[in-house]
Amino acid sequence: MTNPIRIIVTDDHQLVRTGLAEMLQRLDGIEVVGQAENGEEALFLCQKLKPDLILMDVQMEGMGGISAVRSLKQHHPGVKTIALSTFSAPETVRAMLDAGACGYLLKNITTEELESAIRKVDQGETVIASDIEASAAKPDSVDSSEFADVVLGTQQQKVLMLLTKGFTNPEIAAHLGFSTTTARYHVSAILTKLGVSNRAEATAIAIRNGLIDETKL
Repeated sequence: MTNPIRIIVTDDHQLVRTGLAEMLQRLDGIEVVGQAENGEEALFLCQKLKPDLILMDVQMEGMGGISAVRSLKQHHPGVKTIALSTFSAPETVRAMLDAGACGYLLKNITTEELESAIRKVDQGETVIASDIEASAAKPDSVDSSEFADVVLGTQQQKVLMLLTKGFTNPEIAAHLGFSTTTARYHVSAILTKLGVSNRAEATAIAIRNGLIDETKL
């Protein structure tokens, strides 16, 4: 009898996290050994519980999925990860895969599709949701030189770092000690400078192009 696939479910929404865990626990050959609400907790549980695979949300409060997967790849290279998200922007998908994820799925998939993806990834395959596979497979259109001239002020560098960790505007304001309006202004300025329309794309570009510096916090 083969050992079950040991899984940690990571999502910052408790209902989603609990629902996934309960659903997966009913499947033969799969064991949910832990639940985490952000990347930091996933890393801690990974060290403690030694899972085979982690289901990882992308945008979370605290450490986000991209940063978490990068840390897992560095410190726990034998643990596989599958991104499970509502975000389907090609930049976000490629950033997650570049960080080391073995798959990228959207949260509208069926139980059967999720089970199949888990088993394929456990066997060493890479799985990408069919409706984002084509865009994710396209050659990367982002040239790092495109952002070589992007200049971010000290506060904007701090805000961008917190964006990559999934902080909301009020959380950024509280962390850096200014108003939510100021936080919103800095986020808007960052999106404009990077030429993107949302936080997920800004996060992906920042990580892929080395625009963040954790020493700034």
